[in-house]
Amino acid sequence: MNRPEIPATEDLLDLSGQTVLVTGASGNIGSAIAERLAEAGAAVIAHYFENESAAAGLIDRLGGGDIVQADLSDASAVERLFASIRPTLVVNNAAVQPVTGLGDMRFAEWRAVMSANLDSAFLVTQRAALAWIAGRQPGAIVNIASIEGLDPAAGHSHYATSKGGLIMLTRAAALEFGSAGIRINSVSPGLIDREGLARDWPDGVARWHDRVPLGRIGAAIDVADAVLFLLSPAARWISGANLVVDGGMSAQSRW
Repeated sequence: MNRPEIPATEDLLDLSGQTVLVTGASGNIGSAIAERLAEAGAAVIAHYFENESAAAGLIDRLGGGDIVQADLSDASAVERLFASIRPTLVVNNAAVQPVTGLGDMRFAEWRAVMSANLDSAFLVTQRAALAWIAGRQPGAIVNIASIEGLDPAAGHSHYATSKGGLIMLTRAAALEFGSAGIRINSVSPGLIDREGLARDWPDGVARWHDRVPLGRIGAAIDVADAVLFLLSPAARWISGANLVVDGGMSAQSRW
């Protein structure tokens, strides 16, 4: 039986020597992920679509790294991106979350969410995995899904469907690429705090606080730590898993 090399306890979360592509790194969760992975020793490639200043500010805070721009729903743009970068780890975090009732939704709105949230993850996952296979090297990917991929919310049918698809893409990719030493997992966050959330959605925040077992809204760093674990040697035999990070909200009875 082939036994893996077992890292020392102090090395379980060490990403030294790794280069990680974080998509949507200019946002709240993406920037927290990038910062945490950098603290663990990874070199960061921060992707953005529109907010260049936020991505640049992130790299400044990290004291180094690269920023890249791309529309990740465009296959040719993803191909050009990977012609210029060589990540050993990937976090598919880029996403949009509009609110539109299903009956009022235009097909273009549906497609825009699918393209941003699911097509982009497919294209990046495929391109990264094929590069690793061609180079005969292992790799790891974490997809940022959502608890809405397991339980939909009103007005979020397109978002919930895209995240449900992302969870299944995670499992399918883990199955097909696992023999090449590529691990693929997802993280499904619950409600994560951001600037202005309580002002913009006071009733939702109040309802969350009333029901969540661990008594608080999540922080972006809670998601980042889950990502760090799944990319690290500590998760070396975990693939195809969906790690729910929601303060216990999913443990609630639905009736």
